[in-house]
Amino acid sequence: MISTDLGIEGIHFRLDWISAREAGYRTAASGLSDMAAMAAEPTGVLASAAAPGDGRGVEDLMAGVSDLLSEVGVELLGGDLARSPGPMILDIVSVGRAERPVCRSGARVGDDLWVTGVLGAAAAAAALWASGERVPPALRSAFACPRPRVEEGRWLAHAGVTAGIDLSDGLASDAAHVAAASGARAVLEAGAVPLDPALAGVELPSGMQPIDLALGGGDDYELLVASPPGRLEERREEFEGRFGVSLTRVGRIAEGSGVFLELGGAGAVRSLAGQGFDHFRRACP
Repeated sequence: MISTDLGIEGIHFRLDWISAREAGYRTAASGLSDMAAMAAEPTGVLASAAAPGDGRGVEDLMAGVSDLLSEVGVELLGGDLARSPGPMILDIVSVGRAERPVCRSGARVGDDLWVTGVLGAAAAAAALWASGERVPPALRSAFACPRPRVEEGRWLAHAGVTAGIDLSDGLASDAAHVAAASGARAVLEAGAVPLDPALAGVELPSGMQPIDLALGGGDDYELLVASPPGRLEERREEFEGRFGVSLTRVGRIAEGSGVFLELGGAGAVRSLAGQGFDHFRRACP
């Protein structure tokens, strides 16, 4: 199995927010997160970097890649280095293998939707930086140093999940990808979405709520999986004890199409179409 991810200065990271070394780390993490989503065992990474200036930026990017790969025990197979007129660019090609790849297209009507970890902290960091506000250390770490859920993804595959995706663009957008690939509807439950505790007490930019960051912010690099009813409920304690990471049921797969948020109470729902990060969406005037 092969996946590729680009990290582009000004799009995926800004050097007035994080260092070039951290940019290398998070880009490598995003690449291995694709492997995790498919329940693949990474066997190596190719990394190609380009940066302006005297070459120090390239060295720092690659040092960050090496930091992440050392932590997860994956080998750097090779790559390329070049000088660029700008911006700084890093391309990560991840190579892996899986006995039974988990795809987006396997979810069935009636399946539960589950999420690893907690959401919203990385998007909160980006929103605060963009507003010129101070970013608390826990939020900064969530953005700069995401942890790909490689072992967790393989465990979930063995537990019998039917579909999966990593949360790079936001829970709403990535749930929509699973729903579309599976020919079904994703229904998320607002009260069940696991918000990062680090968001508590943080004053967000005007009009922004923690649930909005979890649904549409992206950069969490947690896993969203579909599973037959009750299957993961029976093994949640085992998962959390083994990995020290929460596993939360956040919704279900239903007949229809699209992605919707169930607000509770009287059973009100609203469409989440269009939420999440999109490189080519036109900016609002």
